[in-house]
Amino acid sequence: MTLAVVPEFPPLKVNADGVFIIAQTRVTLDTLVTVFKQGLTAEEIAYRYPSLKLADIYATIAYYLNHQQEVEFYLEQRQQQAQEIRKVNEAKFSAQELRDRLKARQALK
Repeated sequence: MTLAVVPEFPPLKVNADGVFIIAQTRVTLDTLVTVFKQGLTAEEIAYRYPSLKLADIYATIAYYLNHQQEVEFYLEQRQQQAQEIRKVNEAKFSAQELRDRLKARQALK
């Protein structure tokens, strides 16, 4: 029996929003890297996210370790995007205004 050594690519795909996800799941690269950096093992990640295959978790971790600088840059960009979106939403939808409306409704009861 001959063992065939073939290159395998990380199971990363870009969804419609431009976010990297793992294989055919909705688990993001952000999520997997975050829990890995918190110290979870691949098996613990598989337990926490049952939609992920253990092999895909290991492949993604290997990709992260081999391309740490690029992945960290991507994660920083995602954080900046999230902050910008949060600011826009906070400007559009005032939390104080919502509280005031809810209190006014509650007072009518």
